[in-house]
Amino acid sequence: MNKANNETLRGLFVTGTDTGIGKTVITAAITATLRAEGLNAGVWKPIQSGAPLGSGLTDAERLLKSTGINERPEAVAPFTFEAPLTPMLAARQAGVNLTLQEIIAAGLPLTKRFEALLIEGAGGVAVPLTDDALIVDLISELRVPALIVARSGLGTINHTLLTASFLRDRGVPIVGVILNVGESTEPYDDPSVATNAQLIEQYSGLKVLGRFPRLTDEATSETLIHNVRRTIQLAPIKEAFAVQTIGG
Repeated sequence: MNKANNETLRGLFVTGTDTGIGKTVITAAITATLRAEGLNAGVWKPIQSGAPLGSGLTDAERLLKSTGINERPEAVAPFTFEAPLTPMLAARQAGVNLTLQEIIAAGLPLTKRFEALLIEGAGGVAVPLTDDALIVDLISELRVPALIVARSGLGTINHTLLTASFLRDRGVPIVGVILNVGESTEPYDDPSVATNAQLIEQYSGLKVLGRFPRLTDEATSETLIHNVRRTIQLAPIKEAFAVQTIGG
């Protein structure tokens, strides 16, 4: 695979163990908290599908609304497709044949406007992105560490260990795991919740950085920041923002 031109990127890639796992709310929450602490952090959604820009339903629009970042949605998400399909198929249905290098190049202007970027993936790490690349290939090419967002209930150990193994196989460093209670469809009395974090740590060697709660109110910046500070260990995330060279 051809490397992109050398560019510096201070970032963290937020990936998930599945689609609908809550990557957007976690990305927004961490970004809002870092911005509240003085870091000019931005967001990048390299590719999204399932709704048109302007609907208010896209991940890019939700990220901007929840973080208060003054940026154009089309700059945050350079490639948006309406079909509710995996990115490669959604793009193909729209008559677009994307390459990994085009996706990376479209996001590079954001690196000039922000000190650091929280990059939100689409679905999980094995989701088809182009004809010859998966989401994990994008993460690897960007040379940034990954943060895994997983649900908190039964089945999450298997999904999280597989995700971690796939990332490690491509040489991607992993900052840790956040269990997202808010997006879980599991019942409140799921007994596995009490031990899932400890078992993920035991079998993966990764640190579970916290369990993000179920939010009952609208996810304003203030609400997100409050809950991050209450439930998530931010220190490993802050330490992950070392400057990387894309394609270097």
